[in-house]
Amino acid sequence: MAGYDRSSVVASSLWMVGISLVLFFLPAFNGVIGGIVGGYKAGTPRRALSAAVLPAIAVLFGVWGLMAAFDHAVIGFISGIAAGIWAVFSSIGLFIGALIGGAIAPSRAHI
Repeated sequence: MAGYDRSSVVASSLWMVGISLVLFFLPAFNGVIGGIVGGYKAGTPRRALSAAVLPAIAVLFGVWGLMAAFDHAVIGFISGIAAGIWAVFSSIGLFIGALIGGAIAPSRAHI
């Protein structure tokens, strides 16, 4: 199938997570860049958004795990809030980037 280069939703999601983790020091921009690449790999805005949901759910469980890891309520609460704010910015950027990447991906006809 020449010209058919669309990745699976899970593979696109892994691209989003990988790039977001590599660029962790750029909150919000890491999500946008990861979302654009993953959305482009997904091929359409609808598939890109569904691929962006998987990392958002993973972040939700990650923040919950961070809060549950500390025995001290105040430290766990503060670090959980800080990680939660960082995750919200990254997730919003991820969804915006996924829409952009899915929209700029070339149309791929089903053969």
